This record gives sequence, structure tokens and C-alpha cells, in this order.
Amino acid sequence: MYEECISSEYTAITLPKPDCVYTSCYCEENVWKLCEYIKAQEVCPLDQVHVVFISNENKTIPIWKQKSSRGSEPVIWDYHVILLHVNPQAQSFVYDLDTTLPFPCPSDMYLREAFRSDNSIKPQFRRKMRVIPAVTYLKKFASDRSHMKHSNGTWRMPPPPYPCIETTESKMNLDDFISMDTSVGLGKVYKLPEFVQHFGAK
Repeated sequence: MYEECISSEYTAITLPKPDCVYTSCYCEENVWKLCEYIKAQEVCPLDQVHVVFISNENKTIPIWKQKSSRGSEPVIWDYHVILLHVNPQAQSFVYDLDTTLPFPCPSDMYLREAFRSDNSIKPQFRRKMRVIPAVTYLKKFASDRSHMKHSNGTWRMPPPPYPCIETTESKMNLDDFISMDTSVGLGKVYKLPEFVQHFGAK
């Protein structure tokens, strides 16, 4: 069940990528399921795990090294969701089930290869990140998947096989997580340079 990735600098133990719960175009649920697994299996302290929503006011954010990339070009998503494991004593890791980079990927490598820099892209494409503790995400996130339906009710992409994720408080609050408005939603919103400074190599 476990895959061990070892180098001279770090050791990480995680579920092998092929064994992860994955549905294309449902990154927010894929990460929720990964958080659920980490909590159930006690892979690492849950307070070290964060969910990162990436978007901006225009919902146009470039990310490189994605499975749907064409050559060296980035994919322009409306939003994307990754998991960040911040280990204060060792290397931090990014878990992105849609990347062509290693899984898990050392965070510095992911920041460099997948996000690159805002300096070389137009302002309307600059990324922001909403960082939410995994424990909060597991308790508060809800999606009825309505954002993945056409106006006639048909699916844009096939949904996951398991029931919709909901809480006692909500059946749909995905927009609050995607929003980069600091006055709404949970967690903390960072501009990309702030995110790199806070979560990159010390």
C-alpha cells in the first residue's frame, strides 16, 4: 500500500499515485479523498497538511507540467487544487494528481517547475492561493457537483462514483474556496510571491 521515496535529504511515505482516488476534472474532491486517507491511516500529523486552491479574480491561471499540457505550454485552469505537506523538520511535499512531476513532489521543485514566476506573465494570469488546514477542509468542504453540469443537466465530465461530499451545514460551498476574496471563505489567501516566501525553502 505504501511507496517510499528516499534521497539524501528526505524520506516521504505516501499512497502510490495509481492507488489514489482520482476523477479527472474533480481536483477538489481528489484532494479531499487524499486528506481523508491521510487522516484515517495517520500517515503524518494532520496539522502539517494543507489544501491549496489556486485561482485569481479572472479564473485564468497557468500551471505547467500538467498531464493535459501540450508540449512545454502551461494549462490555463479556472482553478486547481493541490495538497501541501509542510514538515518542519524535513522537506515539504506537494501532492498533485494532475501533474507530470513526481508524486509526491518536493515543494521547491513544484514551485519552480509548475508555478514558475509571476514576473514573466501578464497581470490577469497571476496566481493566488487559498491555503486551508486539511482538518478544516475535511469538516467544511461540500460540493453538489452542479458546476460540472451543462444547463440541460448533462455532465461536462463524468462525476466520481461515490456520493457527493456534504456537511451538516452545506451541500455546496465550492465557490467560497475558489474565491480569492479575503473577506469570504476559510484559510488564508496569498499572492504567489507571498506563498513562495512562506512555504518555499527556508
